[in-house]
Amino acid sequence: MKIALVQKSPSNDKELNIRVGIEAVRNAASKGANIICFSELAFTRFYPQKKASVNKNSLAETIPGPTTKIFSDIAKELHLVIVPNLFELDNGKTYDSSPVINTNGEILGITRMIHITDYEFFHEKGYYTPGNNGVKVYETEFGKIGVAICYDRHFPEFMRALALAGAEIVIIPQAGSIGEWPEGLYEAELKVASFQNGYFTALCNRVGKEEKLTFAGDSFVCNPEGKVIARAGTLTEEILICDIDLSEVEKSHARRLFFRDRRPELYKEWFDKK
Repeated sequence: MKIALVQKSPSNDKELNIRVGIEAVRNAASKGANIICFSELAFTRFYPQKKASVNKNSLAETIPGPTTKIFSDIAKELHLVIVPNLFELDNGKTYDSSPVINTNGEILGITRMIHITDYEFFHEKGYYTPGNNGVKVYETEFGKIGVAICYDRHFPEFMRALALAGAEIVIIPQAGSIGEWPEGLYEAELKVASFQNGYFTALCNRVGKEEKLTFAGDSFVCNPEGKVIARAGTLTEEILICDIDLSEVEKSHARRLFFRDRRPELYKEWFDKK
């Protein structure tokens, strides 16, 4: 089975970005990809570079909606799983959201970013309502998929919860810029998450220079042993395609040993006090 991470630099033209996304899906499918992932806000500029205005809702769209309709049709046509990331509008609130589209074109569900940050050029609290959909894992033809949107990957509790819900692959749509964190931190963090939880992680990052930030690229895939098995370039537009063997999940140290030896009754008591 193959996973593809679409590392592209969006323009200010949403329609053009979607056309580029469609071309990337067809390109990846022609090379054998079964699961195709996009970076955070892949079809628009990265809005949180600037503080939100009162008109922010006009930037968002519904799910289902026009963009998911396009990718649902392609998923069904090409028998793919597609995970885009969109600025979602629902009942007057806006979210950072990744719908998971199955091979029959059905939207299996929507993961919304749960943890919302705010610091210079990442003014996310003004745009995103904290996700209210809980911890979701989606049963697809090509494996059990969880999603941790950008900032959510920093929370070990959330990454473990995805494993306990059965995730075999965790996709991380990201908007990570040059110099935002110490070099190598993204990889180190997800190597540990993969090893401790016994799943594959696939981080798909934005790339390119925008208004306030230059996004790094450097998308990568880790296996359940905590090793990087595929890596895209820095500041390059490309589609990273990686072979994944899901049998490695059950063979991992986490699934054979760590989960067996957990003491959740003690953790619950500790968390209840905090």
